[in-house]
Amino acid sequence: MYGRIINGTEHTFGVSGKLIMNALVMYDHQTDTLWSQFMREAVKGELAGTELEVIPVTQTTWQAWKELHPDTIVLDKNGRYGFDTYRGYYQDSRAGVLGASQDDDRLNRKELVLGVEIEGRSKAYSFADLESEVIVNDTIAGQDALVYFDADSGTALAFDRMIEGASLTFRLEDGPGGVQTVLVDEETNTRWSAFTGVAIEGELKGEILERAVSHLSFWFAWKDWNPDTELYQG
Repeated sequence: MYGRIINGTEHTFGVSGKLIMNALVMYDHQTDTLWSQFMREAVKGELAGTELEVIPVTQTTWQAWKELHPDTIVLDKNGRYGFDTYRGYYQDSRAGVLGASQDDDRLNRKELVLGVEIEGRSKAYSFADLESEVIVNDTIAGQDALVYFDADSGTALAFDRMIEGASLTFRLEDGPGGVQTVLVDEETNTRWSAFTGVAIEGELKGEILERAVSHLSFWFAWKDWNPDTELYQG
């Protein structure tokens, strides 16, 4: 998700019908500039080179989201949420419309990964690895990061582990518990909500872990856009 305020002006966007390495290309109605969805940047036109503001989102199930946010508002699609037209594509071996640009057999091309980007460096975490290692205390581009995965909802989240200049190390409190999962940091024994990154009890109560820029993706797509990406090995 991206912010629509660019250089102080609100912009509205549409689908151009173009693709760059299988990824959507948008255009804005105000300047007709073309924007890469994956690069989050304008690629052609008046605003070329301008980056969009990233707004962190949580990709999860409706059940989990509703439990977290019972008063949420949902887009009315007249009941058309029951069927996913891409279901067959998820299961076959096709690499988008244009095919993969980078061959990399470290993972199956359709393996789902959480791709994380920090300071121009990228790292991918496969869902298969995260299912067996729900909490990952890691370092990317010299910065301490936390990756959390909830297998039941397919929710993968990445956070910065630094609070007030100190790096925290996390563990599960009592095992996975869906949206109620609690993490505990070893340094202060503060309890944190795994889904929101909010400290809910303890010395650091009220602090919020900053979300890292991340993207749920097929391996082939992440690799195409990040050819030098690291891959978490567990």
